Amino acid sequence: MSYADPYVLVSTDYVQSNLLNPNIRIVEVDYDPSNYYQGHIPNAVLIDWRKDMNDPIVRDIIKKEDFEKLMSRLGISNNTEVILYGDFNNWFAAFAFWVFKYYGHKYVRLLNGGRKKWIEEDRPLTKEIPKFEPTTYKASDPNEHIRTYFSYVYSSLPYFGKDKLLVDVRSPKEFTGEVLAPPEYPNEGAQRGGHIPKAINIPWSIAVKEDGTFKSYEELKRIYEEKGITSDKEIITYCRIGERAAVTWFVLTHLLGYKNVKLYDGSWTEWGSVVRVPIEK
Repeated sequence: MSYADPYVLVSTDYVQSNLLNPNIRIVEVDYDPSNYYQGHIPNAVLIDWRKDMNDPIVRDIIKKEDFEKLMSRLGISNNTEVILYGDFNNWFAAFAFWVFKYYGHKYVRLLNGGRKKWIEEDRPLTKEIPKFEPTTYKASDPNEHIRTYFSYVYSSLPYFGKDKLLVDVRSPKEFTGEVLAPPEYPNEGAQRGGHIPKAINIPWSIAVKEDGTFKSYEELKRIYEEKGITSDKEIITYCRIGERAAVTWFVLTHLLGYKNVKLYDGSWTEWGSVVRVPIEK
């Protein structure tokens, strides 16, 4: 059986055959933009995740009007097919995908395997920065059905394990509180280690193969259903700052077709630092 929404994934072959397609915009999404400048897919533009996807003042993603400005600057129209890829097995590309859906962009896809697979297959890279004519982009109002916040998660504590499920997609050591953050992000931990009460630990990486591509529909369905993650429940995913949780949100929503999955992008850096909020280790 194919994925619930097979449109959302494209292969490296598809990307290479569409490098010059004027109706497609290829976008590299990086936490560390130096990766892009060292060499990127030809004709790809850059989204600097920290600067372009996040509000510079408020702990929040970019506002609707700033998303519109970003799309216009990158030469993306409302009808452009956008293909996102990134470093770290598409963590930040998946987060950007979620933001695109939050603001209603219809034609957005992920490169299956991301930058890692493209490079491992020895496909072309360039340091040339493409330029495109600005557009006039109009975003939709935010789709709050795919997002949730601290207050909602806190009020839902009595219901987790019943009609709601909370999925912590971090590593087991982060879940138990042994470490506060992955070693590559030592300055982005919370005040305390552990996890939100009643959360189920299912690391994001369980969904991908060694080459960074996603496992089959049948494999994914078995993996999550064996953990009790079924489509009849409301599911909330979280991690540390939301990027890995976006991968699991993507898998459950678009590959498995679950209809009620929310991303708590405040995640552990928010929950683990709030005064008098319960945690478990």
